[in-house]
Amino acid sequence: MHAQTLAEKLLGAHRVLEEDRRGRNGALCPGDLLEVAVDLVLANDITAPIAIREFGTLGVERVFDPEAVVLVADHFTPNKDVDSAVQAGALRTFAREQSLVHHYDVGRVGIEHVLLHELGLVLPGDVIVGADSHTCTAGALGAFATGMGSTDIAVAMATGCAWMKVPETIRVGLRGAFGPWVGGKDLILDVIYRLGVDGATYAALEFGGPGLARIPISGRFTMANMAIEAGAKAGLFPADEATLEYLDGRTARTASRLGPDEGASYVRELEIDLAAVEPSVALPPLPSNVLPAREVGTIPIDQAVIGSCTNGRLDDLRVAADVLRGRTIHRDVRCIVIPGSPRVQLEASREGLIDVFLEAGAAVSTPTCGPCLGGHMGVLAPGERAVSTTNRNFRGRMGSADSEVVLAGPAVAAASAVAGRLAHPAEVVA
Repeated sequence: MHAQTLAEKLLGAHRVLEEDRRGRNGALCPGDLLEVAVDLVLANDITAPIAIREFGTLGVERVFDPEAVVLVADHFTPNKDVDSAVQAGALRTFAREQSLVHHYDVGRVGIEHVLLHELGLVLPGDVIVGADSHTCTAGALGAFATGMGSTDIAVAMATGCAWMKVPETIRVGLRGAFGPWVGGKDLILDVIYRLGVDGATYAALEFGGPGLARIPISGRFTMANMAIEAGAKAGLFPADEATLEYLDGRTARTASRLGPDEGASYVRELEIDLAAVEPSVALPPLPSNVLPAREVGTIPIDQAVIGSCTNGRLDDLRVAADVLRGRTIHRDVRCIVIPGSPRVQLEASREGLIDVFLEAGAAVSTPTCGPCLGGHMGVLAPGERAVSTTNRNFRGRMGSADSEVVLAGPAVAAASAVAGRLAHPAEVVA
């Protein structure tokens, strides 16, 4: 059996049939089409109603496992209008009918790609499918997690299985350590800059190397989350000591180390020195349009958003608070801070971070995807520009088609909120 990448190993362990569609058995190869058993099926208040409707056409009365189907009403939470209330209501009805264990609504809900991992629903070795492209976030914990359409999710809810093609793998080798104000967002923007927005189409991005030990789990979540912005099917990290430490106390299931085989074959390999990565921004209209923050020049902003499934964790809020502490948001800027989950919000409150944000003049929201997709809690008007810790900056992403979104990490977003323009954190923090 040949040495396997992490993607090949994970999918192979979940193969339903002895042989793949090409009649082969044993080790997998890129391009093999497999039916795989899934450990978790995820949908939200935008995508679940479609999946629920399609589930009803399958002639199946019950989901395959009421503990393995997760519904999270996070996009328009709390509901912003009648239409969004109807969407959320469909989740509530289905969850009750199916006796789902994991249905999260107002007061208990967090952004799905923060909440699931926080609750210990994801372990190394799992295969997870979700009706949301950023399901790949779970790859930070050594799981093969990927987004699918709502119809595919309906079938997975009914059968516990999904068809997948084994992806090629691009390896990103890391060495060294980050400099000041640099984090996972800056690193993944660097990767997307190198690959382009379609440079990893249907490939797995596998991160490794000695520098991996210097990247906290929060940074790994950010990086896995944005693998899709390079076209990747999944963003994968080996499960190491940091992974096991994160999972300790979150689950009764046993977690173990998991990584690729030595000598595995990759379609492409990148090597990145973490010390060379700078605080960066991605200018519209693509996440690959990356520049170091110090080279941007004078670009004014109207809004700063700190949060989302990309950068809404406690570590992200700590970084933003370090910049904002004792300072004031620029009078021409609306700064919105959105914790990724109730637990993040509670811990941020206990640490005094919420006080820092409010004293600086920021608004603090309940956990929601809201402004990331131009839904609510920060929709942009024509001609406005936002710097945001979210993951997409194409035209109209946050509201008007005549608005702009600049992507950045929490340090740059917070510094820009103070400066009233795109700014390097060192310009604001002495």
